[in-house]
Amino acid sequence: MDALALLHERSSMGKLTEPAPSADQLSAIYQAALRAPDHKELRPWRFIEFSGEGRERLGELFAEAEFQEDPHASDDTLNSARKKPLRAPMIIAVIAKVTPDLPKVPKIEQVISAGCAAHGILLAAHALGLGAMWRSGKYAFDPVVRKGLGLDEDDKVVAFTYLGSLAGRHKPVATHNSADFVERWD
Repeated sequence: MDALALLHERSSMGKLTEPAPSADQLSAIYQAALRAPDHKELRPWRFIEFSGEGRERLGELFAEAEFQEDPHASDDTLNSARKKPLRAPMIIAVIAKVTPDLPKVPKIEQVISAGCAAHGILLAAHALGLGAMWRSGKYAFDPVVRKGLGLDEDDKVVAFTYLGSLAGRHKPVATHNSADFVERWD
């Protein structure tokens, strides 16, 4: 796939189905993620892969987060949280492994680097003919989920990237006038 076509045509796919990416596809996806900009070669990324029953374990974390937030949460609310990770055959959580107190590489740069790794995952999935969706939401910031994922104090969940085969229709990609977003200082 032409690089510019990839960049211009990639879009989020909310409807994903089996099969999950193969081992070879995952290798290519991770290699793309590892090409993210990385000042001082900190490699401020960690990836947690959820498939099979691992998605159910993640769903239980989400339900526990709901319960801790509201001990009177309804069964429907808790079951809805449990089902969220089942919307795709695989999820890769992208974690920013932040090294604090580095004056030349501030925390935000490390988090953005992990965000670039997440974007690499999305681009590689599209290039391989897979569907992908970047999700975050409240669970990315929830202390129960953070603890369950083994995050350190300064670590950040940047994305839950949902991966799978395309299901449903592929919505058209919106086009934008780049002049609406560019300010020039000549």
